[in-house]
Amino acid sequence: MSHIKDASTLPVTWWKSSRSDSGAVCVECGIVSADEQIVAVRDSKVPHGPALLFSYAALGTLVDRIKSGGAL
Repeated sequence: MSHIKDASTLPVTWWKSSRSDSGAVCVECGIVSADEQIVAVRDSKVPHGPALLFSYAALGTLVDRIKSGGAL
């Protein structure tokens, strides 16, 4: 995992998680590189803030662990 300081500089189309509510608790994802299988995740309230960059596999593992209540 790595990060970028200003997520708005990434050349991606952002979408909100289907689990996000209509209020202020939202994350957005954007595919950075389909070839390299890299996705960015940011806080929708702070579009010029940081984003975490994950491989598809790492993000899948993170989501699975969160769903199961397991340790990160």
